Amino acid sequence: MGNRTSPWDVVAAAVTGRRSWAILIALLVLTGALIGGIGANDSAGQSPTSLPTSADSAFVDDALEQFPNSAVAPVVLVVSRTDGGELTEPDLASAAAARDRMRAVDRSVDPALDTAAVPLESAPDKRAAITPVLIDAELSGFDLSDLVTELRSAATENQPTDLIMQVTGGPAFGADIANSFSGANVTLLGVTALVVAALLIATYRSPILWLVPLIVVGVADRLASSIGTGLAQLTGLSFDGSTSGITSVLVFGAGTNYALLLVSRYREELRHEADHRIALRHAVRRAGPAIVASNATVVLALLILLLASVPSTRSLGACAAAGLIVAAVFVLFALPPALALCGKKLFWPYVPHIGDRDTTTDGVWFRVATGVARRPATVAVASIGALAVCAVALLGTQIGLSQSDQFRVTAESVDGLDTLAAHFPAGRSDPAVVVARTSAAADVQRALDSTAGVVSATEVGRSDTGLTRWSVVTTAPPASESAFDVVTAMRSELTNIPDADALVGGSDAKALDTRDAAGRDRSVVIPLILLEVLAVLVLLLRALAAPLVLVGTTVLSALAALGIGSWVSANVFGFPALDTNVPLFAFLFLVALGVDYTIFLVTRAREETPTHGTRTGIVRAVASTGAVITSAGIVLAAVFCVLGVLPLITLTQLGIVVGLGILLDTFVVRTVVVPALFTLIGPRIWWPNSIGPVPTQREGVRAT
Repeated sequence: MGNRTSPWDVVAAAVTGRRSWAILIALLVLTGALIGGIGANDSAGQSPTSLPTSADSAFVDDALEQFPNSAVAPVVLVVSRTDGGELTEPDLASAAAARDRMRAVDRSVDPALDTAAVPLESAPDKRAAITPVLIDAELSGFDLSDLVTELRSAATENQPTDLIMQVTGGPAFGADIANSFSGANVTLLGVTALVVAALLIATYRSPILWLVPLIVVGVADRLASSIGTGLAQLTGLSFDGSTSGITSVLVFGAGTNYALLLVSRYREELRHEADHRIALRHAVRRAGPAIVASNATVVLALLILLLASVPSTRSLGACAAAGLIVAAVFVLFALPPALALCGKKLFWPYVPHIGDRDTTTDGVWFRVATGVARRPATVAVASIGALAVCAVALLGTQIGLSQSDQFRVTAESVDGLDTLAAHFPAGRSDPAVVVARTSAAADVQRALDSTAGVVSATEVGRSDTGLTRWSVVTTAPPASESAFDVVTAMRSELTNIPDADALVGGSDAKALDTRDAAGRDRSVVIPLILLEVLAVLVLLLRALAAPLVLVGTTVLSALAALGIGSWVSANVFGFPALDTNVPLFAFLFLVALGVDYTIFLVTRAREETPTHGTRTGIVRAVASTGAVITSAGIVLAAVFCVLGVLPLITLTQLGIVVGLGILLDTFVVRTVVVPALFTLIGPRIWWPNSIGPVPTQREGVRAT
């Protein structure tokens, strides 16, 4: 019976043949058409949407639309002196003039809602004054940022040198967050491309080879960005600046990893085959399944995020999954034709030849793997113990940043809030909102007045639909733990009022609801991701024991990364807590991307085992993949660290945790822990299958 032709044989022949250039051109033409038809991704100016539609505070937002002033929101002008002294009458006159200049800016506010200037409110110590200025509540992203910039310019026009004018409040925070993503796509793309280029040059030791994978992955990133825009239009998911940034990082990081694996296998095949097209065909045939398996694992993990309740988490799942599919398609269908066209001269000055040194039986990684295999028990205990110690650092980590802790750089909204909190109740800049039935208004008022932490509860309007609205000032700083306690206390008091249907909303309530939703998502999504990864490994390896071992080590590595990352975040960078999204996103990326390296390593081990046995097979697998896994890990860790160029602490923390985790996974788990465990367990690692040659007496004793 003749040998069967597998689908991968057909694919490999098509993308490496003499007419493979047609596939490359067709893919580029299709890419140009899609980018031109869909347009560029414009989500960089959007702030993350984290509030679940099922949250109480979301229902409050819906209820507020029934009130006549629902279309407006206040920014707050805070005025103080540079010397910290009391405001004089001329100072107050200057503040009033600043307020009037702000009101003169086109803010798209219904004149019926803005008929007169709101009087200045002086602080009890007379060292600060505040006044609200109404703006269009529907504004977001760069539109909101542009308006707040105009308002700040108007406030400080002809400002006396001894006065400080600051614009804060909920919309100002939203504007500063949106502004933090100004130029984010260009900055991230530029820095990421430079980092990847430098690491590819160091890896390939060639002045030209690095250009081919970098260009291929760069085009894939541009197409992924446009597809993200198309998905937003089709699904209604709200993609934002962080979604776009993280997706670009994933496309560049994972795409470069796939390219490194393919080119590494291509280089290896050139040591056995003189015809570069045949060598490339063998490389695609052997590396392709591992690339598809690792890509499918990460994509499926990202799609599980669609089950999350936080909208920005769902958006990231959809956008990043699409981006990684694009990256894999380009690496498998655009990179091989490009390599085939260029020939093996791309490797100059280190062009591989037949008879070059075989790294599977020589080299640094062979010696490392051999050393691990000699003392597998000692190595396993020591390395697993070290990971466990790192994971212990996760205990006691605070989760959730306050509103004023979101930025790594100076933001006027934060500074204004600090000034306001020093002279007024901290919640004065952004009061909570309570909505209840008018028939129970008296009971609601009494409940609010008696709630600990409430400074004042003022009825501010009634709707024609039988609802009453209150503005509630608290003693707590916005989005702080004490603010959450006050919101929880108000909800508890209001729940006891019959037929009131009272709900608490506003920024503090939204932050609390978002934190609770993120906790729910972690408890639901993380187990599903682990089950998905386990299922993929079982199908790929056709075994049960090895997948369980690999998932266990991956989870331990991820927990160790979260532990050491949170410690570094708090003790080196001085961040007060991990943001609510960081644990879930970091765990997802560390598990899913860590499995990439697992698949690269273990598929090679399974390939080597039938000929050389389990122990020698894993040694040869580490020796042959050690260089590419190390290079890929360094590239991916560096690319995630690029998130630190953006001024939001959330993305910086994500870069720290994932970057450290990938390095742990690369240098400890894949290089030390997995080979040690495979050696200790022996042939039973492939249970219930029996793979490998008949064991020698020594290996048989070890296996038992």
